[in-house]
Amino acid sequence: MAKIRVIAFAIGILIVGIVGVFFALYARGYRFNLKTLDFQPNGILVIKSEPDGASVFINGDLRTATNATISLSPGIYDVEVRRDGYFSWYKRLTIEKEIVTQATVSLFRNVPSLSPTTFSGASNPIMAPDGGKIAYSVLPGESITTDKIGLWTLDTFSLPLGFSNDPKRITDGNLINTTYTFSPDGRQIMLTTSNGIFVLDSGSFTAQNQMVNVTSQKETILTQWKKEETTKNTSLTKNLPNILNEVLTRRTSSFVFSPDDQMILYTASTSGTLPDNLIKQLPGASTQKQERNIQTGSTYVYDIKEDRNFKLTDQPVVIGEKLSEKENIIPALRWMSTSRHLLLASPGQIVIMDYDGTNRETVYSGSYINTFAFPFNNTTRLLILTNLGAENTPANLYTLTIK
Repeated sequence: MAKIRVIAFAIGILIVGIVGVFFALYARGYRFNLKTLDFQPNGILVIKSEPDGASVFINGDLRTATNATISLSPGIYDVEVRRDGYFSWYKRLTIEKEIVTQATVSLFRNVPSLSPTTFSGASNPIMAPDGGKIAYSVLPGESITTDKIGLWTLDTFSLPLGFSNDPKRITDGNLINTTYTFSPDGRQIMLTTSNGIFVLDSGSFTAQNQMVNVTSQKETILTQWKKEETTKNTSLTKNLPNILNEVLTRRTSSFVFSPDDQMILYTASTSGTLPDNLIKQLPGASTQKQERNIQTGSTYVYDIKEDRNFKLTDQPVVIGEKLSEKENIIPALRWMSTSRHLLLASPGQIVIMDYDGTNRETVYSGSYINTFAFPFNNTTRLLILTNLGAENTPANLYTLTIK
């Protein structure tokens, strides 16, 4: 009896060991080949989409629906994600053995809806550096009542149920021929008028007759704001490789970090080369074509986590939100809040693309003012300034629902 127990225990241990090895190999991507009767190394493709339930095609063949995990033998695959009513997503991916490759797909509507956000006109919208607010002015007009005229702000993020997300009036008065700019943290707005310079709280109302003229302090305030902006950028760049830090501080005309601070959008002011392996390569990193030879005037995205540098365009673009009157007809590149997409606002056309420059989809084509198109914080909507082609009608801000 004791001998039978020992044999049974040994068999149990053997079975547990075999099952353990099987699951360990399976988790690493190995699959048992019935023809060769052995385990062969595969790679794993984890593909998710928003919205989910989209069809996944591998080399043109329907394989599954998102969200899914797919085992593939090592190689190069054409992966396409389709869903009715949305633009298709496509990428050529390299699958490596025992490596998990992740693809997170955002699908955008091919027939977006447009609805008005303002009704009394809107002029010169600007976005705060953190993307949390948009400021715009309502100017006097025949049908505009005095309680609408002034400077307004609109939050770009969604508030909890029960809280108002309507535009807020910041100050009253005629703002024709005025300019305004946000502080680096978006909490204040500097308003420049013919009567002086004023600093306003961007979240509360200050009557015109209560504003304090800070003209004599203008340079001091701007210097402090510049210092805050520099301090923030320094904190983000100090841990980067020296050569990359040098590129950003000496070889770019401008650069903007993504909302999650893991990517950098920049325009090169001089040519140069980014050496390979600035950061240790991560398993399952992007396999999209990159460009490490930097050319003057071209715009790129550098992925800090994966040490990949993607070329977006050779054409002049403005990055960031500080557009001059001369620049507001030049295409503008802005980060979407996901940090995985960019918004390219060109005259008459708005394009959303993946951060590596692929999957460029025109989500709006038609009349809108200059390049005034801004992303909401929840990624489902854009805000555009348009009069819908009616030249004698004041432009208003419209919400463009893209998801």
